[in-house]
Amino acid sequence: MTIEFQPLTVERPDTWRQRLEAAVVTPIREFRLAYLPLLMIYFAYGALGITAVADSFWVKNSLTLTPQDLAALGVWLTLPWTIKMVFGELVDAVPLLGSQRRAYIFLGAAMVASGLILLAGAAGGWITFARPDTIYVLASLLTVTGVVLQDVVADAMSTEVVPRVNADGTPRDKADVDRDLGMVQVLGRLALFLGIFSVAWLSGYLASIFSYETVFLIGLVVPLISVTGAIFVRLETAAPRAIDWRLLVGGVVFGIVVTVIGVTGMPFSQEIIFIVSMTVIILMLRRVTAGVDDETRKRIFYAALIIFAFRAVPGTGAGYQWFSIDKLGFDEAFFGVLQQIGAAIGFVSAWLFSDSITRQPIARVMLWLTILGTVLAIPNLLLVHEVHHWTEQVLGIGARQIAILDTAVESPLVNLSMIPMLTLIAIYAPAGHRATWFALMASLMNMALVAGQLMTKYLNMIFQVDRGVYDALPALTWSSVILGLIIPLFFILRYGRWIR
Repeated sequence: MTIEFQPLTVERPDTWRQRLEAAVVTPIREFRLAYLPLLMIYFAYGALGITAVADSFWVKNSLTLTPQDLAALGVWLTLPWTIKMVFGELVDAVPLLGSQRRAYIFLGAAMVASGLILLAGAAGGWITFARPDTIYVLASLLTVTGVVLQDVVADAMSTEVVPRVNADGTPRDKADVDRDLGMVQVLGRLALFLGIFSVAWLSGYLASIFSYETVFLIGLVVPLISVTGAIFVRLETAAPRAIDWRLLVGGVVFGIVVTVIGVTGMPFSQEIIFIVSMTVIILMLRRVTAGVDDETRKRIFYAALIIFAFRAVPGTGAGYQWFSIDKLGFDEAFFGVLQQIGAAIGFVSAWLFSDSITRQPIARVMLWLTILGTVLAIPNLLLVHEVHHWTEQVLGIGARQIAILDTAVESPLVNLSMIPMLTLIAIYAPAGHRATWFALMASLMNMALVAGQLMTKYLNMIFQVDRGVYDALPALTWSSVILGLIIPLFFILRYGRWIR
């Protein structure tokens, strides 16, 4: 099997210096004030990581959830993303208090704030209506749902802020519109990475000097960011359209069915939900794309398939992080340092390379990211095999230096992987269905994460790891690395020739 890549004919600067200058200046030059509300939403999403380290240590030290439980919880936390099409249909067709955008941003921010207050109350012992484990699950679901709702609004706005006509009313050139749509996606990713970067070190520092309760309360500043953007910047929206009741009712029924399956504890409930979810999402996508020509639909299908495979890979679960705490001696502050390094490199790489990546065939980008991701997993393998004892004695390189190297080289990969697909989605978003379109495509991509979470759960069932019990961690890590190579590589080699 071979991949046939056709080179792109794109006008480029003559020298590497000019290319670098263009890469640095382009995001600044392309920024418009109209983009600010959606960029603030993406920034707030990234900045929500300010509670990440406190969350991880609180779960390990105070709750009873196992790595297998947390992997299973990860599946449930993707449910709001899975029914994102319901939110998309509401945002497209149902004004809330007369607003299609601002009111939904406020509602999402209120849900995020409620989740953070629940976490603070459970950690501080002043919210006791349920066990801390139960409150943690409820708070996580509230927070994720609020983020999803705001993300739907931002996705819709990302296609609306780009004008389709010139000042004199004549249509703009399609190539210029597509270019602007791609740059809005780039700016959105940059805002997200900037949010992650701005709180990465702070997350570890706060968790090391304050109680977990206090850190969760400090996190309440994050939903205020998205609310501020919605208040002070005028939002331009499309006129509401008639509700597509088949999409809305179908999505609501689907959400109810999924919830019932989960609450009743039906055997293989997560697997059933995955199959049902995939079926519903594909059927809804077929309906929304009914007006898209066959060639475009085929291109989107194969691109989505490749990126689905790229994302549908297992991880090691919480056990690796607990190993880092117990065996490697990583504390809250050092986790903050790792996050800061990863966020900084991810932000810089997104700034410099996002524009050029949008010009490359998706299959080529995914191929190199897959291979690099596997090679760059070597530091993790060294740590779980405790090779750092030898490297520290012989080379003076200990576990922390290896972890920093691993973070530095791996961080750009995931950050860059979604940009081509987001650009493609934005270009072909159908008028009048843009929020629904983005929601459905995002749901499909998040179902890939569900597949990865399910595989993570299975691996943790086979190679059992728990607090202080890490004998099976090397086998678990090797399994996740090998599957992370084989799964996307197969689909890239099989279908990459269809992507141009």
